[in-house]
Amino acid sequence: MGLHKSLLYSLLFMMLTFLTSTLKAQDSTIIKWNTSVTKINEHQYLLKLTGVISSGFHVYLRDSVEGIDGLKITYNDGSIQSSPFFLKSATTTIKDPVFENQTKQVIENTIELTQELRVSQSGIGITKATIAYDYAKGLEYLQEEQVLSIKLDENAKETSKARLHISNIDVDHPLNDCGLINPSSDKKPSKSLWSLFFIGFLGGLVALLTPCVFPMIPLTVSFFTKKASSKKAGIKNAFLYGFFIFFIYVLLSLPFHFLDSINPEFLNNISTNVYLNVIFFVVFIFFAFSFFGFYEITLPASFSTGVDSKAGVGNVLGIFFMALTLALVSFSCTGPILGSLLAGSLASDGGAMQLTAGMAGFGLALALPFALFAMFPNWLKSLPKSGGWLNTVKITLGFLELALAFKFLSNADLVKHWGLLKREVFIGIWIIIGALLSLYLFGKLKFSHDTPPAKLSMGRKILATFFALLSLYLIPGITNSTYANLKLISGFPPPLYYSIYQKESHCVLGLNCANDYEQALAMAKEEKKPILIDFTGYACVNCRRMEENVWSDPEVYKIMKEKFIIVSLYVDDKKMLPANQQFQFKTKDGLNKDINTVGDQWATFQTENFSSNSQPLYAIVNTEEQLLNSPVGYTNKNEYIKWLNCALSSLKNK
Repeated sequence: MGLHKSLLYSLLFMMLTFLTSTLKAQDSTIIKWNTSVTKINEHQYLLKLTGVISSGFHVYLRDSVEGIDGLKITYNDGSIQSSPFFLKSATTTIKDPVFENQTKQVIENTIELTQELRVSQSGIGITKATIAYDYAKGLEYLQEEQVLSIKLDENAKETSKARLHISNIDVDHPLNDCGLINPSSDKKPSKSLWSLFFIGFLGGLVALLTPCVFPMIPLTVSFFTKKASSKKAGIKNAFLYGFFIFFIYVLLSLPFHFLDSINPEFLNNISTNVYLNVIFFVVFIFFAFSFFGFYEITLPASFSTGVDSKAGVGNVLGIFFMALTLALVSFSCTGPILGSLLAGSLASDGGAMQLTAGMAGFGLALALPFALFAMFPNWLKSLPKSGGWLNTVKITLGFLELALAFKFLSNADLVKHWGLLKREVFIGIWIIIGALLSLYLFGKLKFSHDTPPAKLSMGRKILATFFALLSLYLIPGITNSTYANLKLISGFPPPLYYSIYQKESHCVLGLNCANDYEQALAMAKEEKKPILIDFTGYACVNCRRMEENVWSDPEVYKIMKEKFIIVSLYVDDKKMLPANQQFQFKTKDGLNKDINTVGDQWATFQTENFSSNSQPLYAIVNTEEQLLNSPVGYTNKNEYIKWLNCALSSLKNK
């Protein structure tokens, strides 16, 4: 099989794996499995799996097809180690139409395999195994994944499932809303979208100042104004060119709307996915060193050349391909900025609409100069000449990309509890990056491809001073003192309790808290206090801002500590639940969802009871699990105090 076919099959497999894990469509399974376990000794077992394959389908063997993993078994409990499975079924040789009638070894009708399991700790009665395989029927090729419950002890019983739907909670009819604005109103999302649009617009303005885009402005505008039959036609074509630039970047966000509609938690899962955050870390390091001039990131020449060749086709269509050519050839400079925008939007609340807003802002900023300079060509004379300052912009962006890279590594570290980037370590890295950037802008640090000016401009000195002061501001953040709460950058470093210093409590700001709803309910009944439910996330920037700017306020802190039981539910916690606590839950929308991690449990708890999947979200219930007032999200101190007092007044009036 050639390289291109191998790559095609690999991509096909990855796409199908991704979609099936997202859709979770497991109502109709191709293989019906039966399990049996034979105990060898206290820590060793022999598992036997027997499956009946639906008529007409065949299953691919492990390593039998290049680019496909074949049948795989993984265990959700880290204390279980498994040896490679032994396949006892007979195989069949077929000419497979999926792979152009090539000869393949497959399994039909029935499948039987055995596997030895070794358990590192005693007392595990039930465990869960995920079995995944590729199958086909005619030209229909799919992948299936099932979660099997395996009893290591035949007397073991499944534990009761966690309560993910509380019937007493009625989000549409709280006991009292005190006349406060419901956070689900149209005002807050609108403000958030405009904020993302503005951030995207700033990103587009920065992209304009890069060496890949800035020199193109006078060249492109001159092309339109000189080639057109009249000044009016030239302005029209330039405006059309700008519109297509804007349209192309908006178009890039549309697939995320489809994925977001399939599963409302999809984008949140992406933003907190450990592997994706590590990939973002690696990619942003790669982008940073590209900006430093060690290498250049470019798309394949054949791709951009092919698009460029179509730029002369027709008038309107030709202008569209010219805009697409600009987007492609400028990728080495705009790619890192777009990557930052993409990652930041996915990590924010609001999903695909926020990504579209950010992309629209970016595209508009990139498109405006081409239209404006075509309308006022004399303005071109006022543009600064290309030169070494463009390279300074690139290197400055490289340092910023480097700092952002560690934010993504921090996200992965937090949700997996690795302990690699505690708050003080993270801030220390940012101090070093800020100091190095300041030294570079002052001309004390040089790169091999950089040509620093003989005289530093005032703008460069101001920027260098800013980053020097920022580095000094960050220094208290590495201390164990009251000054460690750096409010200006709250949300970006890890939370205060994720520290190298010993803390008295794992709770935010040392409040009276729990991390499990049932535990909080028991505490509330014992202390006769209402429960403040804090839907949060380790990678949630606005959650940290609320904790470090609002919760830390003495008046707010006093009310929360004395009057409430706080339960912080982390929807992005990737810690696996014990195997016997994992289950499949049918949502109110009729979807089957696997509850395998702590985050799965609380994210589903939030969407089922409060019809929201954004964080932070705060809700208050009494000991009878009635909602005292409407939930709120990110807000300011005064509004938050009103909201807390509203709940307390509802409690008194009941």
